[in-house]
Amino acid sequence: MLDHFHLKFDYNEAYAYTIEEAQSLITSGRQEELVEGILNKYKAMESKFDFVVCEGSDFTPGTSAFEFDLNAEIANNLSAPILLVINGFNKSIQDTLRSTQLALESFSEKGSKVIAVVLNCIPKENISAYREAILGYELLKNISIYLIPNETILSQPTMEEVKNWLNAKVLYGEKNLNRLTSKFSIGAMRIENFLSRIGKDILVITPGDRYDIILGCILALNSETMPSISGMVLTGGMKPEGKIAQMLEGTNLPISILSVDESTYETARKMDEIHPTISKNTPSKIFLALSLFEKNVNTSELKEKIALSRSTRVTPKMFEFSLLQKARSNKQKIVLPEGEEERILRATEILIKRDVVDIILLGDTGKIHKKIESLGLDLPCVKIINPIESEYFDDYVQTFMELRKGKGATLDVVRDIMVDVNYFGTMMIYKGHADGMVSGSIHTTAQTIRPAFQIVKTKPGFSIVSSVFFMCLEDRVLVYGDCAVNPNPSSEQLAEIAIASADTAKAFGIEPRVAMLSYSTGSSGSGEDVEKVREATQIAKQKRPDLLIEGPMQYDAAVDMTVAKTKMPDSEVAGRATVFIFPDLNTGNNTYKAVQRSAKAIAIGPVLQGLNKPVNDLSRGCLVADIVNTVAITAIQAQAEKEKA
Repeated sequence: MLDHFHLKFDYNEAYAYTIEEAQSLITSGRQEELVEGILNKYKAMESKFDFVVCEGSDFTPGTSAFEFDLNAEIANNLSAPILLVINGFNKSIQDTLRSTQLALESFSEKGSKVIAVVLNCIPKENISAYREAILGYELLKNISIYLIPNETILSQPTMEEVKNWLNAKVLYGEKNLNRLTSKFSIGAMRIENFLSRIGKDILVITPGDRYDIILGCILALNSETMPSISGMVLTGGMKPEGKIAQMLEGTNLPISILSVDESTYETARKMDEIHPTISKNTPSKIFLALSLFEKNVNTSELKEKIALSRSTRVTPKMFEFSLLQKARSNKQKIVLPEGEEERILRATEILIKRDVVDIILLGDTGKIHKKIESLGLDLPCVKIINPIESEYFDDYVQTFMELRKGKGATLDVVRDIMVDVNYFGTMMIYKGHADGMVSGSIHTTAQTIRPAFQIVKTKPGFSIVSSVFFMCLEDRVLVYGDCAVNPNPSSEQLAEIAIASADTAKAFGIEPRVAMLSYSTGSSGSGEDVEKVREATQIAKQKRPDLLIEGPMQYDAAVDMTVAKTKMPDSEVAGRATVFIFPDLNTGNNTYKAVQRSAKAIAIGPVLQGLNKPVNDLSRGCLVADIVNTVAITAIQAQAEKEKA
């Protein structure tokens, strides 16, 4: 494809792994790494071109189910619509259509979008029968199906492919390697008997010392009454010698003669497994394939389906990838107050090695260095600050005194406060010595965010600080707010949370469709709690008419299209919501934890909204990966703040 379409980039850019590398990653349980590597290569190519075609793997016997799952996972993570190709060669009509329906059902279960189906290698005489049989399959009637007739030439290898497949040497006729072969025939019987078994484009396999077969086949090439073979493979490492070799060298042969070291049996066995290809060395095959496709596929319809199928869904892998990519694009300085904690140090190594952010660790310098050494981590250049020993300490104390003027704080009390790593870290971002802060792996939420309320404070236009969780489900990322900060927000505060959550979602590549949640949908219910959500929805719509916000709405109506069609059939949000606003902390916190544990979702957050500078809280049960993601999120928030400034 690179050669035929004159694409100007290196072949190594066009794939992520060789078959051997991929199999090694899979067998060693590193499938996540495999998918991430593919995503990296895809994103690099996507940045250079308007359109990227991703070819699925060849399904091999015994691994079909595994390969199907892997292909579906990759397609989902690339947000790639699927053109499903089903091979109908040597299969009955019913077998082919049953396989098609099963594949469509499986892709649907995995959340993959199939835009059309190609039934390939269909016998020409069965095309009409296929069209009629398709009508008997409910699932197949609702999707575009293109039938491409079988063309035997495309499944025939060239002599060049035979040479490469057998690792053969060319003895004669190198210029004829582009000839196509059909079947092969073994020359093991007497020549007068063998000649009755050759046909047009047959490949002859015979021992290299069977001069009778060799000469008989060459003579047949010049006969008007005999079919023309495509080439010969001489086995056993034996080659023509003496006068026979001299005669062949002086003959203008219209075929290629190859030589292999293997026996005739072994060579025939290998030829049974040859896989013909369409390549730059087979231009006639290329043009025939293009012609077949254009004649049998409605290309205008297919183009339109591709154009309309761009998915707005963000998978967890895509989300994590985009976080690191975006954070890396404009590196920020993030302070981590819990510098003596093992998980923080391991996350720091990952972030620094992947060049995502610059890190400042707070804590006892000697203890941190000792911990780094004992864990065997490689952090030679990481910046470590002990608050009490910092050159900024006295300045921070004076600044805090000014901020808390009138609150009755004495100098000694403020000095004690500023020794606290969370206060010191928050003051660092307030003073511009760091761009954001992440804490909470060993501190409570209150210990992490109280300094932010006192020092950083809320943005203009924001009356409260709220939070969202990025809920990474199997096939999508949803935004839940507010599940961590505000116990019982008013209608005005709920509207503010909805707007802030929608803007957060958009900043992280998730198209915001906001569902204001309650225990009833639309106008079906009443009560104080429902009215609060209804009022909040109206306030949010008035403040931000550019956003898709609807409510009150039950969770099932927000997330399930079948329920949505019954309860809110005209809604642009119901059934496809991406941002879920809970009416109170009790509901939100319990729901996010229920989804996290029951659906095995990854919950990233809480991500705080409404502060002048980004400060984010970790769960005390967080994993290293959670810390990496939260730091990247904080860096992206810092980038956004600088862009606004």
